[in-house]
Amino acid sequence: MNFAFTEDQLLFRDTVREFLAGECSPSHVRAAAAGEGRSAERYAKLVEMGLTGLTVPEAQGGLGLSLVDYVLIAEEAGRAALPEPLVDQIGIVVPLLIPYAGRAEIAAVLEGIAAGTTKVAIGHPCDPFVADAAGADLLLLGDGESLHLVPAAAVRLTVETSVDPLRRIAAVAWTPGNETLITTESGLWERALDLGSVAAAAQALGLAQTMVDLAADYARTRQQFGKPIGSFQAVKHHLASVQVAIEFAKAPVYKAAFTLAPRDVSHGRVAAVDAAALAARTAIQVFGAMGYTYEVDLHFFMKRAWALAGTWGDRHYHLDRLARMVLSDDAAIGADATFAP
Repeated sequence: MNFAFTEDQLLFRDTVREFLAGECSPSHVRAAAAGEGRSAERYAKLVEMGLTGLTVPEAQGGLGLSLVDYVLIAEEAGRAALPEPLVDQIGIVVPLLIPYAGRAEIAAVLEGIAAGTTKVAIGHPCDPFVADAAGADLLLLGDGESLHLVPAAAVRLTVETSVDPLRRIAAVAWTPGNETLITTESGLWERALDLGSVAAAAQALGLAQTMVDLAADYARTRQQFGKPIGSFQAVKHHLASVQVAIEFAKAPVYKAAFTLAPRDVSHGRVAAVDAAALAARTAIQVFGAMGYTYEVDLHFFMKRAWALAGTWGDRHYHLDRLARMVLSDDAAIGADATFAP
């Protein structure tokens, strides 16, 4: 049994990483924060690369790839602190719409997402705010167990301020009326939460890695007592501990993208978000007091990690869910259940 990513998957990831290094470097992120927060030119290039259609079926003009392909791309988006609304759209919205692609109106939305002409934001009952609602053409919103596709003109937005200067959030109010009813399927919001949790976890992996890299680069050049601080054992050990946490979090996140099983999702989510939180604390220590300042690029990644930690179920929610699944009398645990369908 082979659990490794394929050469094509890794090549695609590396291509996206190289693209984002050139188009969404820390200097680009800083410029976005000082400006409009989004780049239409960069988004057009994401469309040209096929990223907006990554998970959209080929019949609707997409690449038709799976969440296993997507998780690597979401990780790279986190690594770059990508401001544009890509990850949630292709990792949450599209998978929720695919089962209903046989309906002409849903197929048209998927085609628009792949072509980059339609942007769809999603709200969830567990989160009070909707990310990127202000720039969306349509919103996926719930009314009880129902899932609705609501035109932007039919909602009322109250813009809120996020700890992340590049994360646009808003409270959304709407009255059910002429929107498109997608489904009243039971359990759909649980699936949406699992998809959102995988999206947040994958980005947390990338964010954590960038924070470690920034801290390590600084430690190589910052002199103390005539030596780079990176030569001191205490600094090395702190950064190494974070790197170990990141590496140990990768497998649960990747497995969650493969199975989308609630237990795997919560495991990956807790491991990745905890690793990102540790990376932020450690990087601040390495940078010293400078780590808190706006002048250091670290804060863009640190604040994105903090913002994502409170979305799609916080740490307490996922730990509680794990406890119920692992500690209950009928818990499916042990070697015989590890690889069960």
